[in-house]
Amino acid sequence: MSTPATTTDAPSHVIPRPSEQEVNRVFTGLIIVLALGAIDQSIVATALPRIVSDLGGISHLSWVVTAYILASTATMPLYGKLSDQYGRKPVMYVAIITFLLGSVLSGAARNLLELIIFRAIQGAGAGGLVPLSQIIIGDMVSPTQRGKRQGIAAGVFALCSVVGPVIGGVITDLLSWHWIFYVNLPVGAVALAILARSLRQYTPLHARRVDYLGSLLMTACTVAFLLVLTLGGGEWPWASMPILSLSAFALVTGVLFVRHVQFEPEPVLPLALFHNRVFVISSVVMALTFMGLMGATVFFPLFFQLVMGVSPASSGILTGPMMLGIAISALFNGRVLLRAGRYKTTVVMGLAVATLSFGVLAWSAATAQSLWIIEPSIFILGLGLGLVMPNVTIAVQSALAPVHRGVGTATLTFFRSLGGLVGVAGSGAILAWRLRGSGQASMPATMMPEGGGMANHPALQHVTDAAIMVYRHAIASTFIVGACMVACAFILILLLPEVPLSDHHHAAPAPVAD
Repeated sequence: MSTPATTTDAPSHVIPRPSEQEVNRVFTGLIIVLALGAIDQSIVATALPRIVSDLGGISHLSWVVTAYILASTATMPLYGKLSDQYGRKPVMYVAIITFLLGSVLSGAARNLLELIIFRAIQGAGAGGLVPLSQIIIGDMVSPTQRGKRQGIAAGVFALCSVVGPVIGGVITDLLSWHWIFYVNLPVGAVALAILARSLRQYTPLHARRVDYLGSLLMTACTVAFLLVLTLGGGEWPWASMPILSLSAFALVTGVLFVRHVQFEPEPVLPLALFHNRVFVISSVVMALTFMGLMGATVFFPLFFQLVMGVSPASSGILTGPMMLGIAISALFNGRVLLRAGRYKTTVVMGLAVATLSFGVLAWSAATAQSLWIIEPSIFILGLGLGLVMPNVTIAVQSALAPVHRGVGTATLTFFRSLGGLVGVAGSGAILAWRLRGSGQASMPATMMPEGGGMANHPALQHVTDAAIMVYRHAIASTFIVGACMVACAFILILLLPEVPLSDHHHAAPAPVAD
């Protein structure tokens, strides 16, 4: 047991509010950190063919991406809790340095197994980049001013997610795939230098006790569950012994974790969070939103290439309007709408727009509408989603006491990532089911001409048309599921209490009214 740190009820330890200049300096460093996390999620995709050419092991190539996602998702809540106990600055240092260490090791990998292990290390660091940045923004500025900062952060994250594959392709072509990892070093060094000079502790610390057993149980349960989602129906059938064993392990460790936190005085995931109505509703809404979003949008490139007959490069461009819409509405939301001190109305409006857009996309895909209808729908979908993510984060930060703000924000980000993974796995299963039901279990390689188009194969025209129709309706069904998920989030958000936003960044949360 170590000596408790400063508590929130000690008036002699009031932390002065940061100046606008200090906020701007720290925010610049955080934007660089967010850009690192966003770009690295997508930059590797375009380099995968070159990686497998150099290292081999094509059958396990997907684990280069999967290992990163597993590690980053599993560590998110832990970073939040540690930042509540030890402060944001040292924990952010750990996250950035771990990320950069993984980057160096990944760039120096000599075989695919090493690369997968080193990507997991990189992901373990990346798990802290986004939630800690959001937490620090919440610490620095008052709730009424967070919308502007969170909106900029969401816009940067969305834009970096779009340019990541482009940057990865350019670096791989001009230098080599190793440099998509090495390029993180100077960028990360700049972020570290800025934060080392400008960042300080903006909230009082809590008792310094680490729940090691709880952390182990939570991580084991999360990783096992994520492995079930990523391996089930692909590497192994859902009813296979490895998947059933992993599922049982996830269930047992989950039960043990719940029992543990009930008696642990300082648990890694405080049960008090789940007594807060705003946090519970916001977490489920975020999970449902990303379940629908990722479950549907992961098939956008497949839809454009196999059904619309465009090239892979063009399919990437055609998916860009969604991220552009997210960036625009997030910036608009932060600068205009949240000045009124209200967030619920904009979330309701965003989810309503996103649900409608998904419905139009499902109809467009099923009835062979043109890109003149599909592309505006994708853009409007982004506009709707851009009103959801920053506001839900602000709602949670405003409803939680400062002592739980870190773990609460990080856990919200965890549910967002978890919802996305569930959506991808579920939509993949739905797509496979629809294809099997139509007798088109897979698309033969001979029916996939170079460039992704299928309409220029006269000898296979009758087969191609039938295959296109099967894929069209199968992918449309994933859009319908996406619409249903977001519609459920829309209904649930109507129950969200609205906590009045304060002009003071350390103010206690207002009581939650039913």
